[in-house]
Amino acid sequence: MDQAAHKAAMERLEPFIGGWSLDASFPGAPPTGPLGWSVFEWALGGQYLIERSEVSHPDAPDGLCVIGFDLGARRYLQHYFDSRGVARMYAMTFDDGVWELLRDAADFTPLDFCQRFIGTFSADGRTIEGEWQTSPDGSAWQRDFGLTYRKTT
Repeated sequence: MDQAAHKAAMERLEPFIGGWSLDASFPGAPPTGPLGWSVFEWALGGQYLIERSEVSHPDAPDGLCVIGFDLGARRYLQHYFDSRGVARMYAMTFDDGVWELLRDAADFTPLDFCQRFIGTFSADGRTIEGEWQTSPDGSAWQRDFGLTYRKTT
């Protein structure tokens, strides 16, 4: 894959750029309201997309994600790091306004369970409605919690 194709793949992520508030919904609990924030910005001349997030809930970690495009596999990868010291890698897709993250293999840490996030951009691009799901084996998925991004800048 040449540099122009890599650049085009990264430019497809432009809808993420900016600041977002975060709301979460947990099973059996009322909606949280604004729980934190997230900012997406370009790094290293657009070669990577960085996401920084802070969450005010004591059980939720702050995070840093680096998103790049794997030239050999022709797919996005998200490298995830958080304030607990957790480091993970997610396969990522972004097609037709649907953002998906998937972790179904051991990486920096053992794979005790599989995780995925599926989020859908609203028609105006100002909201991402999504949810994190878990599975013991990557086949039977259950909702962990809902996560809504609302564009602020």
